[in-house]
Amino acid sequence: MLYKSGVEYADYCINHVEGCSHGCRFPCYAMMMKKRCGIISSYEEWLEPKIVENALELLDAEIPKLRNKIKSVHLCFTTDPFMHGWKEISDLTLKIIEELNQNGIKCTVLTKGVYPKELIDTQKYGKDNEYAITLVSLDENFRKQFEPGTAPYSDRIESLKYLSDQGLKTWISMEPYPTPNLVKQDLKEILEKIGFVDEIIFGKLNYNVKTSEFENNKSFYEKRAKMVVNFCENNRINYHIKRGTWGETEKKNKNFSKKKQSELNDISRLKLPLLQYQLS
Repeated sequence: MLYKSGVEYADYCINHVEGCSHGCRFPCYAMMMKKRCGIISSYEEWLEPKIVENALELLDAEIPKLRNKIKSVHLCFTTDPFMHGWKEISDLTLKIIEELNQNGIKCTVLTKGVYPKELIDTQKYGKDNEYAITLVSLDENFRKQFEPGTAPYSDRIESLKYLSDQGLKTWISMEPYPTPNLVKQDLKEILEKIGFVDEIIFGKLNYNVKTSEFENNKSFYEKRAKMVVNFCENNRINYHIKRGTWGETEKKNKNFSKKKQSELNDISRLKLPLLQYQLS
């Protein structure tokens, strides 16, 4: 279940579900890799999530071996831990977070769903966890087109702010951020909505022909990255600009990221363990 992450802002990772009903059409890199590797055959199959039926048993066996190596565990990179509309997935996720926290292991969590309010019970789940939502727009028409199965943006923000108001650490993954030929929007307006968070991660949209067709692609992302940096510095918010978003400016301004970047490995090179899945 637990494996060393190759993503620059995470340590270990867990993916206790195969597939995701959110059906993101940016496109979803995790879905593309699963299809390329023959794990799924179609987009429709990806939309039918399968839960790892022995997830907690596997954790019980793995935690004692890895406890001293793990700084934190991220949920999740190839699925969504609080998948919108799937209570059984949310319930399993809560049990996994509790199991890790009770063994002294911190969790970082990222969702396009809604956070359960019981996470504020820091005796059960721990006070050092970090909770995040993905937010690249406030335009609901854009969400319905590109993230059709996800929770509405306002619901995501509200659930994250609730955790923040209770003193828990929160952050935003503003990735993949779309170009204006996909949706015309004001980044400043989005940033103002999430000014309560502790950190913002910003990154460009890849693997989409429309983005590469946008004439001022590089300049657009450089300007938006600078806007994020300025906003964060003015509001005492930590930030991380994903590699490749800055273009040439990135090479000249290594201190723009407050987090030290480790070498980024592609998801395609991660060796995922064989797990027992059940249809849900």
